[in-house]
Amino acid sequence: MCPECGELGDGLDGHYSDWRQSRLCSFWPGAPGWWRAWPLLRLEAGADGRYTMSDSQAEPLVKIRGLRFSRGEKRIFDGVDIDIQRHRVTAIMGPSGTGKTTLLKLIGGQLQPEAGTVIVDGKDIHALPLDALYKLRIRMGMMFQSGALLTDIDVFENVAYPLREHTSLSEEMIRKLVLLKLEAVGLRGARDLMPSELSGGMARRVALARAVALDPMMIMYDEPFTGQDPISMGVLVELIRELNDASRLTSIIVSHDVQETAEIADHIYVISQGKVIEHGTPEELMDSQSAWVKQFMHGLPDGPVRFHYPAPDLAQDFFRHSTGGRP
Repeated sequence: MCPECGELGDGLDGHYSDWRQSRLCSFWPGAPGWWRAWPLLRLEAGADGRYTMSDSQAEPLVKIRGLRFSRGEKRIFDGVDIDIQRHRVTAIMGPSGTGKTTLLKLIGGQLQPEAGTVIVDGKDIHALPLDALYKLRIRMGMMFQSGALLTDIDVFENVAYPLREHTSLSEEMIRKLVLLKLEAVGLRGARDLMPSELSGGMARRVALARAVALDPMMIMYDEPFTGQDPISMGVLVELIRELNDASRLTSIIVSHDVQETAEIADHIYVISQGKVIEHGTPEELMDSQSAWVKQFMHGLPDGPVRFHYPAPDLAQDFFRHSTGGRP
């Protein structure tokens, strides 16, 4: 029930506002947090008379079990188990090249694992037929590492693109929704700018507005803080946390920026060499006794993670095939 007007929603995604059918709660544009739809949680009465979330809400939104995946001879994941809890910010962290972005592609069904399962909202995503997979993907937002804005259209049309592609809303409704999303990230005044006219931080915020355009159940962030100046980074950190809490989204952040990620994450998984090394709250990982986790979380130069890529002994390399030609 809408906390403002008392109306019940019957949206396709369980929201108070069934905007995909062009029907909005009359109080929505002026309500606190007006730029979002309020999620409708299913509550069930227990034996003690208390109301709790239903089993479908208590279960992790994403459940990964026994995941194995390789690229050529290189093993990327070797029996990975991960739970992404609903309405939380979960971070996947690790050094560059450990498969963090690959994991997002596996969750989105873009890649097929060699073994294991990826369950998203109760569905085995790699067993779904294409039409069902596409419908599920509409409920997933994605903020790409580079922003990935379409360079030939302006900011407004970039945010409007998923609405035009996946809904049959009127132009007036699309206009209002786009302006609401841009207002949420502080860029309503930049709607007529082209991507080439945006700073790096502004481009990321436009990408975030586009990611939430369809009011998804989950947003995946691929290295959202990379290449940002301190102010832009601080704005993004605050936006991700506030958006998650206000809209009761589920957020998955892939990053190797420890300080910023630990500031907003509820739970962190640290992965390396195809395994989950450790997981827990940011505080637990900062106090970890694991030499590997300690080196990564505190940015220590010395530890089990080597600086050099595996190679033969340097002296042997010098004198190998010394008579001429590159070995």
